[in-house]
Amino acid sequence: MTGYVPEHLAEALRRLGPFGDCWIAFSGGTDSTALLHAAAAGADQRLGVLRAIHIDHGLHPDSPLWADHCRRICDSLGVPLVVRCLNLAPIPGESLEATAREARYRTLAEVLRPRDLMLTAHNQDDQAETLLLALLRGSGVHGLAAMPCEAVLGRGRLVRPLLDVPRAMLEQYVRDLGLSWIEDPSNASVRMDRNYLRSSVVPLLRSRWPALSSTISRSAGHCAEAARLVDGLADERMEACTGAHPGTLAIPALAGLERARRKAVLRLWLRRRGFALPDVRHLERILDEVLTARSEADPLVAWSGCEVRRYRDDLFALDPLPPSPGPLTIRRAPSGMPPVLELPAGLGWLQWEDTSDGSELAPTVRFGSTGLTCRPSPTSRRRTLKNLFQEAGIPRWLRPYVPLVFSGDILIAVAGVCGCRGASRDPATHEVPQWLGHPWEELGLFCDQAD
Repeated sequence: MTGYVPEHLAEALRRLGPFGDCWIAFSGGTDSTALLHAAAAGADQRLGVLRAIHIDHGLHPDSPLWADHCRRICDSLGVPLVVRCLNLAPIPGESLEATAREARYRTLAEVLRPRDLMLTAHNQDDQAETLLLALLRGSGVHGLAAMPCEAVLGRGRLVRPLLDVPRAMLEQYVRDLGLSWIEDPSNASVRMDRNYLRSSVVPLLRSRWPALSSTISRSAGHCAEAARLVDGLADERMEACTGAHPGTLAIPALAGLERARRKAVLRLWLRRRGFALPDVRHLERILDEVLTARSEADPLVAWSGCEVRRYRDDLFALDPLPPSPGPLTIRRAPSGMPPVLELPAGLGWLQWEDTSDGSELAPTVRFGSTGLTCRPSPTSRRRTLKNLFQEAGIPRWLRPYVPLVFSGDILIAVAGVCGCRGASRDPATHEVPQWLGHPWEELGLFCDQAD
């Protein structure tokens, strides 16, 4: 029994091929303690530099003591430990468990370099519980596939080498070695669905079906195979649905697919864009409200961490738009204008050169101003901002975030779109500021049209 976990870990790592450093996500609980000791015992000589990381969520008053415990364990094993303190706080309307999980994986990803592995101690019982929760939530095959053995995480890979090891075997392993571990009191709270399943439902099921965890985990494997087949078919269709802008889908091509294939393409597209998948209600709204809307309409379907919108014939998936800066004004003294001007609300920065006539520019940057006109060239007629945005292909929902650059009360540039010329008797022009670091660069929606 005591040798099984190291042997199993060694076999799991052998299947992964060459890798860089190996990290252990070390909570200090029974399972991660077993995994850390098995790895530190030299279960596989190709581990390279073995490291551990402990995430202190800051949600329990004893969490600093748990971090100290993990430091002592790692010191005794000669394993370098990184401790990250998150200091999370409950978000109204959000699941604290989901918030903590998202923050935890984001933090784990930050420490990985290319080819590094992050090993977690999820076991066979965890896998069975995940599938049961997915069933109770009405998930499809991707949800019923539960946790994959391996997945991309940041610049490295997330690996769960113990998914077919029962929790009881890990507990026996740490007892046989006389190891100490942390008992998180929140694990006893049945307010959390997983804890309720673990303490009340699974024992009852296991009394009738002793092999419950292994058989349910096997079902998760079958669902994972089915999910891969669905993704393969969706990938073929998705290539034919590429939109005009990077990362978008072409709505006419998508609408031409049979409804089930349309859903599969949307799910795969959203996953590859890094967004949490929508529930059935939100997915149906994308199909019935966004795809069927008029091309000039401005439909929106939003859920946690994602907004799906359309512009003309393209479907966009975006991080939630920040609060609009509105008619905010940013002023700089004429004598101290920097070449780069940072914008508020994570909207990036502007960079431009001196005016073409050599005069010094003291810019004012505003957002959301309406009723303005601009002459893009000395020979062109004046156009409204709406006309300019339409010609440049700027979606209506992004227009309130476009920086408008003024000299006094005169509009001299629409950042990323065009400069504004003076009257024919005043041919002076200003350099169009480049709009850098804004959240929509990757969509290719803004281009310098100064010429």
